Amino acid sequence: MLKNCIRSLAIVLLSLGLLNTALADKLQDILSKGVVRIGVPLDVPPFGSQNVNRVAEGFDVDMADMVAKALGVKLELTQITGANRLPFLLTDKVDVVISVMGATPERAKQIMFTAPYANTSLAVYGPKNITVKSAAELGTYRVAAAKGTTQELALSTANPRANMMRTEDDATAAAAYLSGQAQLFSTNSIVAIDLAKKNPNKEFDLKFNIRNSPAHMGVKMGEHNLARWLDTFIFFNTQNTELDKLHQKWLGRSMDPMQPL
Repeated sequence: MLKNCIRSLAIVLLSLGLLNTALADKLQDILSKGVVRIGVPLDVPPFGSQNVNRVAEGFDVDMADMVAKALGVKLELTQITGANRLPFLLTDKVDVVISVMGATPERAKQIMFTAPYANTSLAVYGPKNITVKSAAELGTYRVAAAKGTTQELALSTANPRANMMRTEDDATAAAAYLSGQAQLFSTNSIVAIDLAKKNPNKEFDLKFNIRNSPAHMGVKMGEHNLARWLDTFIFFNTQNTELDKLHQKWLGRSMDPMQPL
């Protein structure tokens, strides 16, 4: 009888423990621990890179710092790439992803997206002597793109036979185009502008636009309170022009979320 009572009590306690876990709230967890873990890119300037002193800098890095300060907690930065942005959220290695990430229905099956915080577009670039006006016209031209990114997935879907050079990250994709390993380069419009400035001897002629792709933050599925807080953060800093200042600093343009680049 006593053993049965102990067993029943253990089951109840276990159930309560599981219930508490199910009801765990990431926003409250962050506030209680005093630390927010944010994944940012360091291979996609001007959104994220390392300066000469190997210190992280960029639009998304500054955004992460703003989020931590608004929460009143310490910031713990984690470097991520296009391929591991979702896995890092799913395995709880980070609380938030701020990595110039486009929202897609497929990704939304796995994570939650916030409102957009920056407006960008995705496109294919290359030298002026190559005439390509759509994914269907890529032919045998090799296109460098970081695997798992929106542009890589979109091109692969639009033209399954495309000669894609899928790299581990955006920096490697850019290097492949700059070195001539790939004839074309698919990337974010802001990244292309930044690369063109830094590499004046390399042509970044726009071949065709893939689609408009605003940047969104991402959180783990079910973390509604954290997603809602981040939406409020984005709205608040849009209204007080702090996000506009960030656009001016890193993107060289005013914030205008209604107009594609």
